[in-house]
Amino acid sequence: MSLASSRAPIGARRRRFVLERPVETPDGFGGVLRRYAAGPLLWGAIEPLGTRDRTLFGRGDRVATHRVRLAYRPGILPTMRLTAGPRRFAIRAAGDPDGRARELVCEVEELTPETAS
Repeated sequence: MSLASSRAPIGARRRRFVLERPVETPDGFGGVLRRYAAGPLLWGAIEPLGTRDRTLFGRGDRVATHRVRLAYRPGILPTMRLTAGPRRFAIRAAGDPDGRARELVCEVEELTPETAS
């Protein structure tokens, strides 16, 4: 399969995402408080990949994983997250699949209300 055929057509990028960047402030006890500030508006395509098992707070859990395809944008880090309406997605990996700076593919996990903060 060629890389061109695996790219999402421009018309498929009709989902609106907001890129959220982490902002950390000292908590006064040697740690930090992390909140997320809304950044730029991005248009992309999302496709479900399945679920993944994970242990959180000593309890087994399944999380939904997705692939998000956006127009290329440098500086996307795994500390950031994407939102689409009420849904939040933690970015686990982001990369340029063909090295031509045309498309950015992000592997994301959907956050539940318990893990979104």
